Amino acid sequence: MKDKRITITGGKGFLGAHLIGRMQELGYRRLAIADLPEYNLVDIAHVRRLYEEMRPDIVIHLAAKVGGIGFNQENPASLFYENAMMGIQLLHEGYRHAIAKFVALGTICAYPKFTPVPFKETDLWDGYPEETNAPYGLAKKMMLVQSQAYRRQYGFNSIFLLPVNLYGPGDNFDPASSHVIPALIKKCVDAMANGEKEIVVWGTGKATREFFYVEDAAEAIILAMEHYDKGEPVNIGAGFEISIRDLVDLIVELTGFTGKVTWDATKPDGQPRRMLDTARAAAEFGFRAKTGFREGLQKTIEWYRQARLNP
Repeated sequence: MKDKRITITGGKGFLGAHLIGRMQELGYRRLAIADLPEYNLVDIAHVRRLYEEMRPDIVIHLAAKVGGIGFNQENPASLFYENAMMGIQLLHEGYRHAIAKFVALGTICAYPKFTPVPFKETDLWDGYPEETNAPYGLAKKMMLVQSQAYRRQYGFNSIFLLPVNLYGPGDNFDPASSHVIPALIKKCVDAMANGEKEIVVWGTGKATREFFYVEDAAEAIILAMEHYDKGEPVNIGAGFEISIRDLVDLIVELTGFTGKVTWDATKPDGQPRRMLDTARAAAEFGFRAKTGFREGLQKTIEWYRQARLNP
């Protein structure tokens, strides 16, 4: 497989950079990136040009328009349209160009709002997703429908992975679109640097989340690409659950922030609970997350501190 031509969409992004770095370490040498501004994957002409120019054997589709709860509330239409169009066109053109394999990355946001914890892949269709991220989650979920349909009708080898919330060095720390861990780290570190005595956190803190270190996610994707060739979706994650309140306490401790934490309960919590059952990934391609949560947070905090000093 190391001799195959592999195109990674969104390869300049957070996960893409870690995935490409790990693949290069493992000896993959024929890697190509399809990302903005060279390729606008919402535009079918750009998607077709990608396949004609890069002639990939395998496509790993990471590209996504994505953000936190506030970003999702403000951009439901563009989140649905852009994510749906990217997935539909890339997968269809992959079939038309007879590529060997398509690796589609979905999202935990595709699960129903009140999915029993831990989320099992068989729960995916048991209800509507949490409202603030439903357009994004459903757009990504359409790739699963398409992937299975193309496998059934055309014998096309497409697999679908469901990662939980990612974090780690190089994450998106833009407050307009960041997820909860980088947002909290930025609030604490910036408050300390600016001499501020209070940070404000969205919601009540009661919601729970599972967080997946980005290097572990890269490892899971590579193992699935190499060893998994079935139509059933597969969860990839760390398999643990923490409340947002406990997460805030941990980030406050690790950053050394000593000020006041104020909870803005007028802001939404999002999905009440999130945690994946990762047994299928372990059984099918031997993946188990290796990075402890505290260790991963410390690495992420240190990266952000260095990035602030060297913008």
